[in-house]
Amino acid sequence: MKIKKYDIQIPYERIGIKNALSVRLTTYITEISSQIGRKNKPAVIICPGGGYANLSDRESEPVALRFAAMGVQAFVLEYSVNQKPFPMALLELAQTTAFVRANAVSWDIDPDNICVCGFSAGGHLAASLGVHWNKGFVKDTLEFTDEHKPNSLILCYPVITAGEYAHKGSVRNITGLNPASQLTDLVSLEKHVDADTPRTFIWHCADDDVVPVENTILFISALSRSNISFQCTVYPFGGHGLALCDETTSCIPSQYNKKCSGWFNDAVEWLKHPDK
Repeated sequence: MKIKKYDIQIPYERIGIKNALSVRLTTYITEISSQIGRKNKPAVIICPGGGYANLSDRESEPVALRFAAMGVQAFVLEYSVNQKPFPMALLELAQTTAFVRANAVSWDIDPDNICVCGFSAGGHLAASLGVHWNKGFVKDTLEFTDEHKPNSLILCYPVITAGEYAHKGSVRNITGLNPASQLTDLVSLEKHVDADTPRTFIWHCADDDVVPVENTILFISALSRSNISFQCTVYPFGGHGLALCDETTSCIPSQYNKKCSGWFNDAVEWLKHPDK
């Protein structure tokens, strides 16, 4: 396996942000073998959670290694956090998606099967690209056509709304301290689902007391209205932040949840067989 770090350059100055640095992308790539040949694999770009305040180690490399073990080329994006304004992280993910697609041949990736996967606030970031990839403030800033569009989304207990069921910390960190910020509508993602939103795999726990399950319900309702294919599982118990739901990522007993752990194999099957 090839584990390598890349610095992704973003034209931050085009959105009025000065002196910002590049962001780090780590690859978990199974190299092409002469004995096995090319596989034209799916790819997944992982956005860890952390409330847009930090990035969770539990939702980073362990998840990437699990995907890689299942024949998916995996990447972890260390996007900007800690009160960095919207759409800073969104532009970083868009640029990263285009970067992965540009390297599809050398990395044995199917350029038409590139997924963004996010956990909690990282789920908000992934879904933000899903609903805003075709907006002018993304395409014009990065001077893209559609090379940054994800083919699918995997959302794990995602933050979606800035409304009644918002995770207030996440919303505050990307919109500022003013709850009436003009950005609030843009980061309420359920309002922006349309016919160009990618197909979505999404899961949540009904008893999540950090990011209410209504976030997922709002998003799948919007997907349904736009006739976007989705697969959704709501588990009855598990709370928030389960990651892989097993001993690999659990740090407290409640994060070991055998029932919920099935999400991963379901997601891989869904990713590898988009037409089934």
